[in-house]
Formats: sequence, structure tokens, C-alpha cells
Amino acid sequence: MASGWFGRRKLGRKMVVDGTEIEKLVQDKDAFSSYVDLKFQELDRDHDGKLSVRELQPAVADIGAAIGLPAVGSSPDSDHIYAEVLNEFTHGKQEAVSESEFKEVLSDILLGVAAGLKRDPIVILRIDGEDLKEFVESSRFETEAVSIFCGFESSGVPLSKCLVEGLGQIIVANGMPPASDSWVFSNVVEPALRSFPNDLLERPASQETFLEHFKILLRGIVQHLQERPVIVAHSENTFNGSGIRRLLANKFELDKLLDEAWKDLPKDRHGKVLTEYLRIALDKMSASADLPPYGAVAQVDDVVNEASKMVNAGEAKLVDKEEFLKLMKEILGCIMLQLEGSPIFVSSNSVVHETFNSPSPLLPPPCVTTAQVG
Repeated sequence: MASGWFGRRKLGRKMVVDGTEIEKLVQDKDAFSSYVDLKFQELDRDHDGKLSVRELQPAVADIGAAIGLPAVGSSPDSDHIYAEVLNEFTHGKQEAVSESEFKEVLSDILLGVAAGLKRDPIVILRIDGEDLKEFVESSRFETEAVSIFCGFESSGVPLSKCLVEGLGQIIVANGMPPASDSWVFSNVVEPALRSFPNDLLERPASQETFLEHFKILLRGIVQHLQERPVIVAHSENTFNGSGIRRLLANKFELDKLLDEAWKDLPKDRHGKVLTEYLRIALDKMSASADLPPYGAVAQVDDVVNEASKMVNAGEAKLVDKEEFLKLMKEILGCIMLQLEGSPIFVSSNSVVHETFNSPSPLLPPPCVTTAQVG
């Protein structure tokens, strides 16, 4: 697997994934042709020189994993995006895809992923207990621990529950991997909790007992992390409408993107499209507008849905190209104004347990093993 695709830059115990290697690969015609040929052969199970819809499905699943979508079948919204990616390969027809068609679509998708990673790099963190130890021993620990305890209902609540809830408030920047992750909880949190007597954990927590045992718990977690570091992929982004404003100010690029989106939409015999396809057109423009794919960020989806309602684009009706262009510009303008007024900040932390080992990984996910970042 081409694990260097995501353009990694080592920075101490962290690594930045910014997509530069993807861009280099696509731009290197010989290297990209060789890569496409290899992947095409892996996917072409019946060796007929074309990819059927069934053979394309693993590739579509890999693309979804790379952009952070839930697995196929997990959500109607994400399944819609998977269907659209498959539609890109098949051009809306249930027929086999040639290698040249596969290469053309894959190139567009990879460049889109690279552009997204350039805007919003993913940071790979090797959490080995050092930062958490520093936090626990710092002068600010007690103040933050008191704030954490006062932030949740503790009256009559067992100490064990308070401790676990408190762990959820310690951020990755302080050296704590997400306790909500099942692997982290089973292999890091639970072993540290087992050092406490059961009767102690079952007692109602006071602020004093919480502070004392919270520090002991974190020190235990530090020991486990020192023995077995955890790799976390961290990303964050703020959607504030600035990308849409730049796009609307660039008439040439906007008209080009809208024209390309219009050409790809299914039309009736009069050359009109259903307004329900406007969201698909918007998705095709998302990278240029600094928006996430529909279904990836629920808060942004709500803004998109609200904007569609405001311009009456949610109603099922047929529109010609002129109406399509007008509606798309109005939708973009509404989304921009809502995001400028109420920016949406998104932060995520995904624990990396192992490298991606699917039979034919089309896109390596943004992750590395402990050995690679040590």
C-alpha cells in the first residue's frame, strides 16, 4: 500500500497529513498510470478488462473511508453519497467501466481529497503519557479538575462514574486519548480503574475524593500509555462561509463549476432537472466552496437543508438551466450568510489501532502505526 500518499510531515511526537503526496502522484503521469493499472487489476476479479458495479463497490467503500464517511449501510445520508460516487464511475449507467474511465474519475476524486487535506490537515498524534504526566503535575491541574467535577451532576453518583465522566473532559491536547473509544477504555482506562478497591468506586463522590482519586487514576493511565502508546488522528475545521464568499466573487470559476454540475445532472426530455438534484450539484462544488460532503457534518447539513427551504428548492419540481443557476447561487448565498453569522467548528479524534488492511485499498486512510511515528 502506498502509505506515503497523504503527505506526512514529522513534528516530534506528531505527524501532519496534508495531501501533498496525493497531488504529486496524480500529477506524475507515469506514476499515476502505473498506480491505476495496479488498482484496476486488483479490482478486476474476473479479468475481463472492465469493472462491473460489484467490482467497483470496494473502491467506493475505500473512498468513503478515506473522507471519513460511516460504513455502507450505516446511514441513509452517507449511503446517498456512496451511490453518487458510484454514479461518477458509471456515469449513471449500470454497465462496466473501462480503465481509462476509472482513471479519469479516480483522478478527480483524489485531487478533491488532496485539496480537502490541504485546507484541513489531519494531525497524527503518538500519545505516550508524557503530555498527560506533565498536565497532572502542573499547577493548573487542580483548578481544571474542580471545574470538571462542578460541570456534571455528582450528588449520590458513584465515584467510578464521576471518574469516567471526568476522563471524557480531558482533551487530546493534554495527552489523554479519547476515553469514549472502546479500545482505549478496555486497554487503558479499565486497567487503571482496577487498581481501586470496588467498595471505594461504589461510594458517592465528593469533590475532595474526586480530586484525590482522579489524579491517581490519571497517573495510572500515564503508566499504561508509557507501556503502550496510543495513536490518534486529530482533525478540526471551522466552516464560516469564507470559501463560498470567495467562490461567489470569482465569476469565472463559479460559472465553470455550475456549468459542469449542470451537465452531469439527469434531465427529462425537455432538458430540465428535478430540484431534488440540486443537493447533488452542491456536493460536486463542495470542495471549491470549502464545504464538507453532504452527510459528513450534521450541523452543516442542517444549514444546507435550511437554505434549500428558504429558496424553495426543497420542493419537487422541474427547472431549466437558467432557473438552476439562479437557485444554486441563492442557495450558496443563504449558506454563506448563515455560516458567517454562526460559524460551525468541528473537531474529531479517531484512535488508530492498526493500518488499513482491506483486500484492495484504493485510498489509504489517514493513519499510521506506532512504529511509523516513533
